[in-house]
Amino acid sequence: MSKKNNDQNQVPEETKEETPEEVTEASQEKQEPSQEEALQQALREQEDKYLRLLAEYDNYRKRSQKEKENAWTTARADTIKELLPVYDNLERALKQETADEAYAKGVQMTMTQLKTVLEKLGEEIPAQGESFDPNVHNAVMHMEDEALGENTVVEVFQAGFKMGEKVIRHAMVKVAN
Repeated sequence: MSKKNNDQNQVPEETKEETPEEVTEASQEKQEPSQEEALQQALREQEDKYLRLLAEYDNYRKRSQKEKENAWTTARADTIKELLPVYDNLERALKQETADEAYAKGVQMTMTQLKTVLEKLGEEIPAQGESFDPNVHNAVMHMEDEALGENTVVEVFQAGFKMGEKVIRHAMVKVAN
């Protein structure tokens, strides 16, 4: 039994005691990299915030430009819509036969001037003699005529207008076959 007690009471000889100076130097070495890592992490976070802000601003700029273009396009389309009833009335007036040549010439000059303005804002949809296209034409009548081709527009009741690819008013037409 005495042998066991002696073995338990013995202190290992390899235990080395550190001086207080060595302890503070070791802890400083451990703290310096962690402070540096913290600063690096903070820098990465700030760079990330900066890049996100830059991307957000770029998206805002693009969105604002697109909204501005859409506002201009919408304003032009609304202007054409407001002028179309005048166009239709002048077209009807030209179809009427009158004895007064000055009146007919005045209506014709007004119609020419209005067409010029409408061409600057948009374009008339070609219809007479064209193949029927449901994207730009509105068929209100149908007729059978073997002399004409399949789905051919034979008469235009109301002119259609478009601006670029956007249809402002479909052409109202009569279609054969």
